[in-house]
Amino acid sequence: MDPNGGSSSAGAADGASDPAAARRRHSKKPKYSRFTQQELPACKPILTPGWVISSFIFVGIIFIPIGLASLFASERVPKQMKSPVYIYYQLDNFYQNHRRYVKSRSDKQLRSRASENDTSSCDPEDVTSNKSAIVPCGLIAWSLFNDTYGFSVNNTLLGVSKKNIAWKSDQQHKFGSDVYPKNFQSGGLIGGAKLNSSIPLSQQVDLIVWMRTAALPTFRKLYGKIEVDLEANTELTVVIENNYNTYSFGGKKKLVLSTTSWIGGKNDFLGIAYITLGGLSLFLAISFLLIYIIKPR
Repeated sequence: MDPNGGSSSAGAADGASDPAAARRRHSKKPKYSRFTQQELPACKPILTPGWVISSFIFVGIIFIPIGLASLFASERVPKQMKSPVYIYYQLDNFYQNHRRYVKSRSDKQLRSRASENDTSSCDPEDVTSNKSAIVPCGLIAWSLFNDTYGFSVNNTLLGVSKKNIAWKSDQQHKFGSDVYPKNFQSGGLIGGAKLNSSIPLSQQVDLIVWMRTAALPTFRKLYGKIEVDLEANTELTVVIENNYNTYSFGGKKKLVLSTTSWIGGKNDFLGIAYITLGGLSLFLAISFLLIYIIKPR
């Protein structure tokens, strides 16, 4: 007789005679773990008045100096504007975030020449009167900003560089190098700028900048860069070709020249946000402290 065989038969008999073991084997209950049963050790701080007041004071002391430093760096205008000097155009009361406007584009068409006829989401700027596809289609491309700026100092023209004004990721992945403008701005109603049909969309940097829609009705977009320093008290002459119609929707246009600081370009929001949050924290800390002194537990 094989002793191993005998013990195996005995084990099978024991399993058959143990209904609890059989139920465990066929149960759908997940395997026990301290994580799934929420039995891991935890720390729950007791929010005493001292802890709460100290936390608010700490946040206020940290955030207010950061906000003041950020605001100072944003507001400070250097006497000399070192290159590159960034040129922005600003539009007010222009809602690029409108749902119909944002959806009026075809990302497939922008990426690949094979999807040239994919214009189903571009209405009303999808096809021409003879049903030929418009490339690029949609209201965003149709309304491309077309004011132009010329700069000079002491009757000497300053060149405006368009190099690297668009995101490299957009040029490489969102706009195809084999996609060329076709039937663009050829209808009866011209929306904005026209595009050179011999330049692929991946190199149409003004279009790429414009197609990255803004979240707010007041926004700035990069027009170009001046690659020379502008000395203090320099008289800069700007020639503006006013093509873009903002009167129809009550909008405004502005031209902004900016350099960058350690916090980037001029932007007051970050500094104001830090100061506001820090001030609110100190106010709450003082309020809780007074309540704790006047009405202690």
